[in-house]
Amino acid sequence: MQPSEHISRFFCSWSGGKDSCLSLYRAIKAGYSCASLLTMIDETGKHSRSHGLFPEALKSQADAMEIPLRIAAASWGNYEKQFKEQAAFFRSLNVLHGVFGDIDLEPHREWVVRVCRESGVTAHLPLWKGVRRTLVQEFIDTGFKALIVVVNTKKMPEKFLGRLIDTELVNELESIGVDACGENGEFHTFVFDGPLFKKKLDVVKEAAIYKDEYVFLPITVVIDKKEESV
Repeated sequence: MQPSEHISRFFCSWSGGKDSCLSLYRAIKAGYSCASLLTMIDETGKHSRSHGLFPEALKSQADAMEIPLRIAAASWGNYEKQFKEQAAFFRSLNVLHGVFGDIDLEPHREWVVRVCRESGVTAHLPLWKGVRRTLVQEFIDTGFKALIVVVNTKKMPEKFLGRLIDTELVNELESIGVDACGENGEFHTFVFDGPLFKKKLDVVKEAAIYKDEYVFLPITVVIDKKEESV
């Protein structure tokens, strides 16, 4: 992916979590321009896939970064069809590149590359084959802030729900055998501040929701207005 007038614009597959955020950050730092974030939510339109985030929380992230957000609903059964439709929409706007936060799970990369290719866009994975611990440390050291908002209780203790992603937490997770990035599905995160954010998000934690082996932390967010009064 070489920056130029013709290919510098991309859409970013946006989960709201740390990996999609770091991939977006790397692409922007490399000189590319993000035309839009893209988030797939469940067929009810109430929550994002996997991370269980409210559309309003995702919109708050996009507004804080001053990047447009496109949301599309899909079931697992028609997910690929709906994703291809979104990719085709971006292609119609001459946004011919997509950025994804996958790290090293080959089936994920294969799906992303194939679906984008079949939709007429090119997939880019800025984090691909990075060392997991190194990537999460880069996220922390760069100044991003994120909370754990989903825990798979079969893979890690529920007590980590709501914790801030920092070096102390990562050390603690690794000490009990949990992957630093949660790349094996142990946990998911929500980013609320960092270099891409023009305004910090004030996170309000709601009561935990339990579903099978997963526990979700519903959150609502508001943009911190303090700087506007300075």
